[in-house]
Amino acid sequence: MLAAWTGSWSLGWSIAIFLAAAAVTVVCSVRLAALGDTLADRTGWGEALFGAVFFGLITSLSGIVMTAVSAVDGQPTLAYGNAVGGIAAQTLAVVVADASYRKVNLEHAAASLPNVLFGCLLIALLGLALMASFGPEVTVLGVHPASLVLAAFYWGGIRLIRDQDEPMWRAVRTRETVPDTPDEERFAGRGSRGLWGEFLAVAGMVALGGWAVARAAESLLDVTGMNAGFVGAVLMGGVNALPETVTAVAAVRRGAVTLAIAAIVGGNCLDVLNLAIGDLFFRGGSLYHAAGADQLFLTSAALLMTTVLLGGMLVRQKRGWLRLGFDGIVLLAVYLGSVAVLAL
Repeated sequence: MLAAWTGSWSLGWSIAIFLAAAAVTVVCSVRLAALGDTLADRTGWGEALFGAVFFGLITSLSGIVMTAVSAVDGQPTLAYGNAVGGIAAQTLAVVVADASYRKVNLEHAAASLPNVLFGCLLIALLGLALMASFGPEVTVLGVHPASLVLAAFYWGGIRLIRDQDEPMWRAVRTRETVPDTPDEERFAGRGSRGLWGEFLAVAGMVALGGWAVARAAESLLDVTGMNAGFVGAVLMGGVNALPETVTAVAAVRRGAVTLAIAAIVGGNCLDVLNLAIGDLFFRGGSLYHAAGADQLFLTSAALLMTTVLLGGMLVRQKRGWLRLGFDGIVLLAVYLGSVAVLAL
């Protein structure tokens, strides 16, 4: 029985479990959007900060588990590729959410200082990850010092953003800007403790789905001999991005547009920390130096896509090409071009 869980699965089982885990992730993510919107109001954190921290953590659980499982099983390229591939795919989720919001460009409606600052934090974290890969291959108790730096940088960034009581920069309010206002009607008859319990239970299902996807992906490699960089970055990264994509679309449809952007950008920041988690669980040295050309290429693509998204939030274009805005079209082009390069 244990071998069935830890051994290599057949091609048919791998595909079936991969798709089933992805479906479970989608269903759970829709529920998370409703719970997260209400808890953001009740905690007083607001959609942007709650979405980037708590929502980002919960929706990143599947990716965290995928990275840890792949690293433990001695698949560093899968572990690294899943983390950065998830960032690229999740950034593309902005385009999907924007397409579902027909009133105006989503980045215009969801303009907020925390979302912009989280975009800056994400760029910094990706830059640190690249510096670690090109720096000296040094480990302390099997962990590269950059992993600790990433964690410290993330914590410092959260503190900085959280303490912005009197910001020196504000987004100009327009008729299309959707303010973050509490919704007292939703879950009015339920206490916060019950909502937190359900929120964490759904998070557990998302994490279990991440384990199943990682095991299925490893079996696909064993059975088909597919390129590890492609499987980690595109297949695992795509499923890794499902929670953020689905919750962003669900949040947009509920009118929580700030939460939609925050969940994506905040989830991406935590996915960079996935590299630190993978480095901790990988016993073959530094995960950053185990990354190949494909993984570093995709990290650069994620950095480029984040910069484009940040530019979109600052420009705040109301209407653009194909009703998506210039940033949406560029994000789509960069991602598809990157996938094409990896597939060659």
